[in-house]
Amino acid sequence: MSSAILYHGEPNGPSLSVLAALEESGLAIECRPIDLLKGERHALPGITESVALDFAVEGEGPVLVIGGEAMTEAVFLAQYLDEQAGGCGLQPEDAYAHWQMMMWCRQVTERLSPAVAWLGALAYAQADLAARDDSEFAALSAAIVSDDLRQRWQDLRSGVAEEAKSEDSRAKIAQFAQRAAEQLADGRDWLMGSFSIADLETYAWLAPAALLEPEAFSGKPQLAAWMDRVRTRPSVRRALARTQSGDPFRSFAPGPEINRWG
Repeated sequence: MSSAILYHGEPNGPSLSVLAALEESGLAIECRPIDLLKGERHALPGITESVALDFAVEGEGPVLVIGGEAMTEAVFLAQYLDEQAGGCGLQPEDAYAHWQMMMWCRQVTERLSPAVAWLGALAYAQADLAARDDSEFAALSAAIVSDDLRQRWQDLRSGVAEEAKSEDSRAKIAQFAQRAAEQLADGRDWLMGSFSIADLETYAWLAPAALLEPEAFSGKPQLAAWMDRVRTRPSVRRALARTQSGDPFRSFAPGPEINRWG
């Protein structure tokens, strides 16, 4: 594919799911790692469209640039890659099964990912931002067009951490781990029966969540087995091998906004 570049962070969260989807697709797309915590996503060369750079629902996710046009949102990018490859098996062909997959992914995007990103940023990114020089951080935040996203960066740096949000995030991780375990309780190998985007998107957030909230994963052997299957899938192994830090599941930048409606 000509003039195609994928800008991505560490293989964690949305960057992991898209990198793995790209590996599944076999498409020839150049991958360029960027440092999300340095704000590099908001200064991509040749991209001036603020909708792409600042208003993604998932926060600091990957950006796919095709012929100068920027695209965001991990689930939609995975769909694009699957379809551009002529169907590499990431989406069910049955209409109802496809709907189920998309509804599952929506739950990941709206409930699980904000919870993991909130706790992960507090645990691994807050001290780094707090230690930044004021002028350096001012330049970083000034490049963020979205008032809401900029405020999340500022709150993280200043240590504004509402305990109610942390408690809610821990609860949502526990709920989703239980939901995934129940989905796998019939002995299936993959969440939707056949391997799909749902497995990549869910694993990309549950893997770091397991480090943040290990108790939520205790006593769930089928969930643990599923996580091992995803982790050892060749596409995921290759995606994880792109880490620059050597510890991608502890790499976070401000993520999706916590749902206001619970």
